[in-house]
Amino acid sequence: MTNHPPLQKASPKSLSYASALHPRPMRDLFPPLTPYSQGFLSVDDTHTIYWEQSGNPDGVPVIVLHGGPGAGATSIHRRFFDPDFYRIIIFDQRGAGRSHPLGSLTNNTLGDILDDTEKLRIHLKIERWHLFGGSWGSTLALSYAQKHPERCISLCLRSIFLMEQYEIDWFMTGMSTIFPEAWENFIDGRDQADLLKSYYEDLIGHDDRAAIEAALRWNAYESTCASFYPQKETLVSDDQRFYALAMAKIEAHYFYTQVIGAEDSLLKNIRKIRSIPATIIQGRYDMICPMASANRLHLAWPEADYIIVPDAGHSFLDPTLRTRLIETTENLKNLK
Repeated sequence: MTNHPPLQKASPKSLSYASALHPRPMRDLFPPLTPYSQGFLSVDDTHTIYWEQSGNPDGVPVIVLHGGPGAGATSIHRRFFDPDFYRIIIFDQRGAGRSHPLGSLTNNTLGDILDDTEKLRIHLKIERWHLFGGSWGSTLALSYAQKHPERCISLCLRSIFLMEQYEIDWFMTGMSTIFPEAWENFIDGRDQADLLKSYYEDLIGHDDRAAIEAALRWNAYESTCASFYPQKETLVSDDQRFYALAMAKIEAHYFYTQVIGAEDSLLKNIRKIRSIPATIIQGRYDMICPMASANRLHLAWPEADYIIVPDAGHSFLDPTLRTRLIETTENLKNLK
């Protein structure tokens, strides 16, 4: 793992533990709701992104930045917000979900997605909005806020991912120390030293069967390691397999070609967003996004609230993590 430069010690006032020794009632998701508007926005000559709005058309806007990269948004993302208060905006990033072309890597970079997010804000005639992002979504939220701080009411960041090399190395090989059996199935006889390259070449290659097989192994590995309570997902339909391929291909593409170097670390520009209200929420046993990243962000940004959930992993549906996220969106109602 990369040695990180020392950071300023954070104020203990910004740190709280969602301690299992002090139980709190679990919060359920808000009831299912149907979008009141949805559509497609052409963002360049190749990509058209899907977007939707739910909740209160006259409410306070919040934009959901989904994870992955490439995972796509789901109906569950709408349910972390009070629909009577919030105008909930969700979109599928380039190549993901209902956006098309599905799985396209053309012009698919962090900068492109940031531009798309801003184009969507302008398209929907929104002046300022809350940012809600987890995992890769936290990367996007931090990056967007640093580029457009005047457009941000607040940031709710879960499962911090800084898109740095040590996090990629942890995903590809480090998780084997906790999930050795899942990792053995993941490597599937591949050379450990070139594991990411091997997957990337299969996923973008012309052998459809090899690409689908690689995608299924990639997604099985990630989903096995994501939840505090073990879950197993079975992909049976062709559509599910194609979406799995799109996600794995985009994720491998970003991991292999889009890593943020230390000289460009998102932590170096915290000064641009220091005054924006923010909450960092991290599951102690998050195996996908190691807690070291959340702690580094906390040290660089002590003004942000920092909540460690001791009995949660990576998934935002882990009950204790879900509870803290909903409590945060409720608390944000006090901001304008």
